[in-house]
Amino acid sequence: MPIDESLPFRPIRIAALTVSDTRTLADDRSGDTLIGRIEAAGHILAARAIEQDNVPTLVTRLNGWIDDPQIDVVISTGGTGVTGRDVTPEAFAKVWDKQIEGFGELFRWLSFQTIGTSAIQSRACAGVARGTYLFALPGSTGAVRDGWDGILRDQLDSRHRPCNFVDLMPRLTER
Repeated sequence: MPIDESLPFRPIRIAALTVSDTRTLADDRSGDTLIGRIEAAGHILAARAIEQDNVPTLVTRLNGWIDDPQIDVVISTGGTGVTGRDVTPEAFAKVWDKQIEGFGELFRWLSFQTIGTSAIQSRACAGVARGTYLFALPGSTGAVRDGWDGILRDQLDSRHRPCNFVDLMPRLTER
């Protein structure tokens, strides 16, 4: 998809959340991959955290970031599978005002190109909560690459045409 180089790039402030019962900052490869891509694209890393797979804990973290005027977007990695401990979509659903259904659909289609029918096990999802975008990616580095390189890099670039999420940000809280 085209980037209109005649337009100015507008960096946005992104919080990165890793959802895992076992990872730490020392071994959070998917979080590191995400942050590397955020910064390489010219955006601002506004916050980073690792939280366990626990709905109330995730909801508390998400609400804090959603209400922070210094955060425009939250991207999580991990907790989107189908096992009993995978609860990221449930936590996101508790806070968002609107779900962006096409994100999960497009993510699974892109992932299918890489991992075949195993893509069906992903519950990647997205939504908008009180003017903040929320995107949940699976916890592998490959999934982060698929989600960022295939969707988020362009949709979070204000120069992307014909449209992008950044241009809509001022209107997200309209009633």
